[in-house]
Amino acid sequence: MELNSIEDIRHALREFADARDWEQFHTIKNLLLALNGEVGELSEVFQWLSDGELEELSVENRIRAQHELADVLLYLVRISDKLDIDLIQAAKEKLEMNALKYPVAESKGNATKYNRR
Repeated sequence: MELNSIEDIRHALREFADARDWEQFHTIKNLLLALNGEVGELSEVFQWLSDGELEELSVENRIRAQHELADVLLYLVRISDKLDIDLIQAAKEKLEMNALKYPVAESKGNATKYNRR
């Protein structure tokens, strides 16, 4: 299976769910809860690592992180499909909003949230 775009992933996920008759379970709420679970599993990869271990991630942890990141992406794409949201367009719009919210002159080297300055 060749997946070169979010649209390809979107179609593949639809086919995967349809083949298993899972559409009935893929409500926004269920998908969102599953996404939260996957984010938790991704967090577990890093939870007890020291700063040194974080900088030099082991092959095993890198593979675990890769798989969990993929799960997060798949659920995000599935949710966006159910909501008919173009993730690429949404990301572009959000980046533009963030550029306005966090101008370089005020934000460079500063981690303080825009509404707390």
